[in-house]
Amino acid sequence: MIYSMTAYAREEVKADWGTAVWELRSVNQRYLETYFRLPEQFRGVEPVLRERLRKALQRGKVECGLRFTANPGASSELKVNEALATALLRSAEWVQSQGAKASIDPIDVLRWPGVLEAAEADMDAIQAELIAGFDRAMQAFIDARASEGANMRDLIEARLDGISDQAAFVRTRMPEVLEWQRERLRSKFEEAQMELDSERLAQEMVLLAQKTDVAEELDRLDSHIKETRNVLRKGGACGRRLDFMMQEFNREANTLGSKSINADITNAAVEVKVLIEQMREQIQNIE
Repeated sequence: MIYSMTAYAREEVKADWGTAVWELRSVNQRYLETYFRLPEQFRGVEPVLRERLRKALQRGKVECGLRFTANPGASSELKVNEALATALLRSAEWVQSQGAKASIDPIDVLRWPGVLEAAEADMDAIQAELIAGFDRAMQAFIDARASEGANMRDLIEARLDGISDQAAFVRTRMPEVLEWQRERLRSKFEEAQMELDSERLAQEMVLLAQKTDVAEELDRLDSHIKETRNVLRKGGACGRRLDFMMQEFNREANTLGSKSINADITNAAVEVKVLIEQMREQIQNIE
């Protein structure tokens, strides 16, 4: 299976503590680059998330964002620091015993810093749920990359079929092209009113055949098609390998075009280059 470097995934996590939304998106990149946008209270989990991505992905520029909305009702419960309140009351009673006439107001005791505090959410539990949500988002993200990669594979396979068809067409046309060139040389001899020397004609044809022989290029194209299909079948992080194969395809297509002495062969070489370029555009997004 091959994977696209372009994908998007979203995962929403809802719990008593509130709501969180993970968003992952990526574009093509030569190497793996990860960027995180996390609320400040969850910065501590970034190394864990980064390591998960590093193990699952090979290439691409990946952006991960988390939107966190706390549930106000989840922290409405108040707790009294009974030890501190008792100490304050004892101190106030001692002050009164020394002659102070002011009465002790319970509200004033509760206002003392640290006496009354809201119950804090269990951050470890929240982080565990957020990481689980991230794992689900990452799996959906990988599935999206795989789905897009399958589409790319189909497009590349179709272009490989096209190149194979063009190579087969050139093979079938070459004998006819050489015969056409033979007659063309014969006509030039006659137009120049030169005595037609069969030996001389044979020598010219040998030289021409050597210059226009594209059998080796066609064999290499067939070999490249076979190797590219093998790479696609093997799958994994094969983008760099496929990009290298496109360079090899281009080399043979350029040589095929330079040896062409017929419009049909030239058109076939141009079509091969078009198909190669279409494959290259797809391969730029393969992991």
